[in-house]
Amino acid sequence: MEKKTGGIVYECVRCGAKVPSEELELRGGEIKCIVCGYRVLKKIRPPVVKRASAK
Repeated sequence: MEKKTGGIVYECVRCGAKVPSEELELRGGEIKCIVCGYRVLKKIRPPVVKRASAK
């Protein structure tokens, strides 16, 4: 079964594990790393491509 992560993805500050927001909702909405249990997560932003015209 393949997991589709289309929502917000967080990264644990301590161990670097990727934690999807769906996984946090399944665990009762508690903000905690699913690997090490650390409670500080940062939001991973998608890469933004900026295009500028060269005149």
